[in-house]
Amino acid sequence: MWELVKSGGWMMLPIILSSIAAAGIIIERLWTLRASRITPPHLLGQVWQWIKENKLDSDKLKQLRADSPLGEILAAGLANSKHGREIMKESIEEAAARVIHELERYLAALGSIGAMAPLLGLLGTVLGMIDIFSSFNAAGNTGNAVVLAGGISKALICTASGLMVAIPAIFFHRYLQSRVDELVVGMEQQAIRLVEVVQGDREVDLVDAPVDLKSLAKTGGKRK
Repeated sequence: MWELVKSGGWMMLPIILSSIAAAGIIIERLWTLRASRITPPHLLGQVWQWIKENKLDSDKLKQLRADSPLGEILAAGLANSKHGREIMKESIEEAAARVIHELERYLAALGSIGAMAPLLGLLGTVLGMIDIFSSFNAAGNTGNAVVLAGGISKALICTASGLMVAIPAIFFHRYLQSRVDELVVGMEQQAIRLVEVVQGDREVDLVDAPVDLKSLAKTGGKRK
């Protein structure tokens, strides 16, 4: 393995560093984006139980915020529930923008690694080819096909290495982004239920726009 790395030249260094960074991001995001951590089961039921038993105070809200990202969103809505339905929804959406930003942390970097690694490999191969042909021209030995083929095969190591880094990076970038989207949908549904339960004096109005957490994240939590 070490011989292959040395054969690839100095461009193998950024490729190896990119692979380490990609592996770290993938492991960290897989651990962080667990559904049990982001949207704990029965959390909304627990909140409703607190409301019915009149136990929802500042300490409970603080505990809810620290419990999970979903808890942070629900706590933001509950803290402003007395100000009416629209204010409660706006508070939920503002908290959701922060939560979604945290869920998507490092995903852009992972996508950049997936796009950059093949280019690094191609650059290493091109530089290797330039060195090979330069050395052949300097030595006046342009007819040794065996030596030339060996040099080209070593130069192609960079391209192969870049692709080996890029393929899993792109795969996990798409996979993790889809997981974030699924978690956002789940939190959106829980947030809508909370608004309808707390503001129970009003029937569900299908004309009202739902709490679209994903779109609010893109606009920084501001309503149009």
